[in-house]
Amino acid sequence: MAMAPVIKLVLGSIAFAIFWVLAVFPSVPFLPIGRTAGSLFGAMLMVIFQVITPEHAYAAIDLPILGLLFGTMVVSIYLERADMFQYLGTLLSWRSRGPKDLLLRVCLVSAVSSALFTNDTSCVVLTEFVLKIARQKNLPPHPFLLALATSANIGSSATPIGNPQNLVIAVQSKIPFWEFLLGVFPAMIVGITVNALLLLAMYWRLLSDHKEEEEEEEEEENAVSEAVVEEDVQSHRFSPATLPHLSSFRSEDSSLRMDPETLRNRAVSAAENEITNRNASESQGESSNVNNMFQIKKWRRVFWKSSVYLITLGMLISLVMGLNMSWTAITAALALVVLDFKDARPSLEKVSYSLLIFFCGMFITVDGFNKTGIPTALWDLMEPYAKIDQPKGIAVLAVVILVLSNVASNVPTVLLLGARVAASAAGGEEEKKAWLMLAWVSTVAGNLTLLGSAANLIVCEQARRAVSHGYTLTFTKHFKFGLPSTLIVTAIGLLLIN
Repeated sequence: MAMAPVIKLVLGSIAFAIFWVLAVFPSVPFLPIGRTAGSLFGAMLMVIFQVITPEHAYAAIDLPILGLLFGTMVVSIYLERADMFQYLGTLLSWRSRGPKDLLLRVCLVSAVSSALFTNDTSCVVLTEFVLKIARQKNLPPHPFLLALATSANIGSSATPIGNPQNLVIAVQSKIPFWEFLLGVFPAMIVGITVNALLLLAMYWRLLSDHKEEEEEEEEEENAVSEAVVEEDVQSHRFSPATLPHLSSFRSEDSSLRMDPETLRNRAVSAAENEITNRNASESQGESSNVNNMFQIKKWRRVFWKSSVYLITLGMLISLVMGLNMSWTAITAALALVVLDFKDARPSLEKVSYSLLIFFCGMFITVDGFNKTGIPTALWDLMEPYAKIDQPKGIAVLAVVILVLSNVASNVPTVLLLGARVAASAAGGEEEKKAWLMLAWVSTVAGNLTLLGSAANLIVCEQARRAVSHGYTLTFTKHFKFGLPSTLIVTAIGLLLIN
C-alpha cells in the first residue's frame, strides 16, 4: 500500500497518537476523558481530518465482533445471577490443604473460567473471593492476585471467546472454534502449569512462613459442635411429670376429691384450651402454606439455574460444532432473557456498553491509521526477518507482538498486524498457525506489566476497592513476576502451537 499524501499522513498520525495516549493512559492531566471517549475522539478526528470518509468509518466497524462480545457478556451476567461464579469461589476454599494448594486452585479455576466466560468477567467476579480467602487464612494477598490475573490471561488464550483480541482473530481468520481450541490448548495447559510452578518457586518461602491458625479454628468448631450436641440431648430428655402413665393415675386420684366449683373451673379452662388448640392448628396450617410456597420458589430457582447452565452448555457445543459465533452467542443471550420471563432491563444494564463503544471508535481509528500507509511501510521493513517458517523469524515476530501489545494494547496490535502476519504466511496451515501465534503472544503479553491487559487492571482496582480487606497490587510487584513468567511461558507456548 502506497503512503498517503503528507497532510493525511501527519493528521492521521496525530489522531492515532491521541487515541493511543488516551487508551493507554486514560487519566492524563491534559485530557482526562477515559478510554471510551478517547477512542471516539480518535475516530472523530480521523473523519474530520478527512483521513477516511464517514462511509468508510461506518464500514470499518466490525459488527460480528460486537455481536459476539455483546452475547458473551449477557450470558456471563445470567451465569453470575445463577451463582456460577459463587460456586467457583467456594471451590477455591473447599477442603484446602494449605497456601500452596490454594494457589494452585486459583490458577486452575481462573484459567478454566476465563477460557469459557472471558478473562475480564472472571477477574471481576473472582478477585474479591480470592482476596477474602487470603485475608481469612492470614496469607499475603499478592501471590494469589498475581495467580488470578496471569492465569486468567493465559487461560483465555485457548478459545475465541476468551478475550477481545481472540474474538477479533476468530472473526477475521474464520478459524472454527474447535480448530482454534485444538491449536492453542496444548500451549495453554503447559503455560498454566509453568506459570503456577514459577509462582510457587518465587513465593515458596513467603507462603511457608504464613501458617494458618488451625488449632484455634478446630477448638471453636469443637466448642460449637459440643453445644449443639448438649442442646440436642436436653431437648430429648424425659421428665417424670410428663410420662403418660403417671399423669393418668394422678388425674384419676385428683378428680375423686374435686368439689363442684373446681369442676366448673375445669370445664371453663377446657373450653379455653380447645379454642387455643384450634387457633394453634390454624396457625400451623398457615405456616405449612408458607413452607409450601417456599419450597415452590426453591424448586423454581433450581429449575431456572439448571436451565441457564444447559443453555450455556448448548452455546459452547454450538460453537464447537462450527456455527456462526456471533449469532450463536446472541441466540443464547436472548434465550436466557426469555427464560427469565421478566423485564430484562436490570440484567442488560450490567452490559459494558462503554466497552462496545470503545471497540467502535478503535475500529475506525485503526482503519484510518492503516490508510496512512505507515503500518504497511513498517511491516515491509520487518517482514523479511519475521517469517514463521524459521525459528529466528518466529522469535522476531514474537518480540514485535510482545512490545506492541504492551505499548499500543493487544487489540489494536491484532487489528494492525493480523492481516499482514497472515498474508506473509505460505497459506493453508501456515496461515492458521500465524493467526494462532498472534493470539497466543498478544494474550500472554498482557502478563508482562500491570498495564498490559484489562484483566490486570481489573484485579488491581477490584482489590484496592474491596471493603474491609482492600489491597494495592503495585506495578513493581507485578513486573517482578510478570517479566520472567511472560518470557518463559511465551517461548514454551510457541513451540506447541500447531
